[in-house]
Amino acid sequence: MISRIEQEIPYSLKNGEEFKYIEPFVGGGAILFWILQRYKNITHAIINDINKDLIDTYTTIKYNPSELILELKKIQDDYLKLTENARKEFFLENRELFNKKIENRVLNSALFIFLNKTCFNGLYRVNSKGLFNAAFGKYTNPKICDERTIVDDCELLQNVEIIHGDFYDTLQYASNNSFYYIDPPYRPLSTTSSFNLYAKEAFNDGEQIRLKNFCLELNNRSANFCLSNSDPKNTDTNDNFFDDLYSAFEIKRVYANRTVNTDSSKRGKLSEIIVTN
Repeated sequence: MISRIEQEIPYSLKNGEEFKYIEPFVGGGAILFWILQRYKNITHAIINDINKDLIDTYTTIKYNPSELILELKKIQDDYLKLTENARKEFFLENRELFNKKIENRVLNSALFIFLNKTCFNGLYRVNSKGLFNAAFGKYTNPKICDERTIVDDCELLQNVEIIHGDFYDTLQYASNNSFYYIDPPYRPLSTTSSFNLYAKEAFNDGEQIRLKNFCLELNNRSANFCLSNSDPKNTDTNDNFFDDLYSAFEIKRVYANRTVNTDSSKRGKLSEIIVTN
């Protein structure tokens, strides 16, 4: 999606004017790390997410990369020498430890990364209590400690403000020289595709409507935004939920590859929506 999203970046940002970049739902940070490398005129970046474990991991990468790398190397060495059955047991033990939320941010961050690299499909999923419950993935040689990426990310994060909370908390940064990329939990394409919660608070249609109101607030403050979401018309051509919701803005349909789905037949190219003001 990067090449498509780049088409929606404000001309003034492309032309070298000073800009703030804000991501209210940072997730894996693919756009964040790309845009910070691509546009050096971004003077201030702010990232936010409701997932505290994720935000703690970004914080650890920013301030404690060496300690994180040491923890990951130890976990990787211990894990890779085990048989498959022993690896599964190791995974489950560390999943339980991670869910205890011990008072050690570096260790919790290392466990967060380890579980992501070794769970089924690399899927982040929690139950209604907020406990990580993705199953074990049978990977032969997972790269648990990617030292070079951690070091590079640390460097890029030095000028990034990291906050944890509701997406509305980022509204304070909205101005005519700010660009928001908004990548919320996607609206499920069917009732069965919403099995995985990213946080214990479900992001339902009520939250999607609240997000639309957030976009109206951004627009009122002359902030630039680009929002992506699923396209309900993939499964129901009569579903006009987003067409009606974002009728005040520009809606475009684009095709993107989806690689994470428990049903392999549902991976591949699907249309998604991009909304801009």
